Amino acid sequence: MINVRYPAERKEAILKKMAPPMSMTIPELAEQEGITVTTLYNWRKQARARGQVLPSRSTQPDQWTSQEKFQIVLETAPMNEAELSAYCRERGLYPEQVEAWRDACMNANEDAAAQAKQLRQARKAEQKRLRQLERELRRKDKALAETAALLALSKKAEAIWGTTNDEDD
Repeated sequence: MINVRYPAERKEAILKKMAPPMSMTIPELAEQEGITVTTLYNWRKQARARGQVLPSRSTQPDQWTSQEKFQIVLETAPMNEAELSAYCRERGLYPEQVEAWRDACMNANEDAAAQAKQLRQARKAEQKRLRQLERELRRKDKALAETAALLALSKKAEAIWGTTNDEDD
């Protein structure tokens, strides 16, 4: 295995091809640039760790992962309208998309709160059902113990007095 070092300028140029608006796939870049797929995946992973937005699955921004959309929202948060427009043109996005993603991020906790409330209600219902079943089980255990005691008494009575058969008459 040959360990090849690539100049930082070439690496950055290739990473720009991965980013919007070009959003080239790694297999396309590997074929075009003559760099192994593994190397390109590692470069993309390292760039993402540094906070760069490099979509993986689709060139369509609406199909990007939540993390990729969130990264865009973070990058554009401090921007004014003109800067946002320039940013969006650079990356092949629409400002409306970024606004929608920002709204989704801001409302994410509301959804989480609603889900938590539903979970609490479901847990309460399950606990109520569990208590009801436990009460029913205790009642049936008592009835079973009473029946077992009566059965034991009847056997003792039979042993003491014998069986009562009317056949002797």
